[in-house]
Amino acid sequence: MDWGNVTAEDLIDALREVDWSSPPRPLPEFFSRFTVPRSYSKWNSRLKCNLYYYRTNYFIMIVVILGLGFLRRPVSILAAILTALSMAFLNDSFAGTFSEKVTRTVRQFSPHLAAKMRPPLTLVIRGRPSAKRTIHICGRPRWVFVFIFSLVSFVLWYVSCGLLTVLWALATALLATIIHASFRTPNLKARLNTFREEFRAVWRNYSEL
Repeated sequence: MDWGNVTAEDLIDALREVDWSSPPRPLPEFFSRFTVPRSYSKWNSRLKCNLYYYRTNYFIMIVVILGLGFLRRPVSILAAILTALSMAFLNDSFAGTFSEKVTRTVRQFSPHLAAKMRPPLTLVIRGRPSAKRTIHICGRPRWVFVFIFSLVSFVLWYVSCGLLTVLWALATALLATIIHASFRTPNLKARLNTFREEFRAVWRNYSEL
């Protein structure tokens, strides 16, 4: 796959739709080999490749760096968790899995309430949905949960006076991610045999290139 043809929008769509439940890559592989890209095009292709392939590792690294910045601020830790959840809800797989597990738990105590938490049915015509599928969480549109969790987390950031701290921690985490993705030499074997097929399944415009 020529990652130079993958646009930022395609990469974001792929990260939003792909399953994030896969375990992170082993640390020996994650810190295996680093080289300087020879050109801007090589750097651009490597950055996109590593961001997709090591997505779980980067997410864990960002959470750990944010957690280290708030060891002395319990309220800020709660705010960080809510912020991470609001971002995770943007992923289709995570949102669907979260909704299913919550609904299943509620069903054990109140089947009637669990029935109301089911997503609305989508009309299917000739084997295809009549409209673009909208992701629901516990029977409500996804944006409702993203908005509520983001609002609550912002209030907690403001109350704990940790907004400046989270900005510094987030900037450090993003900088570490970009540096690693820029200099980590892509795993050729894994790139050819594993995540190419996975990316093809979620990349909508792949067949048109």
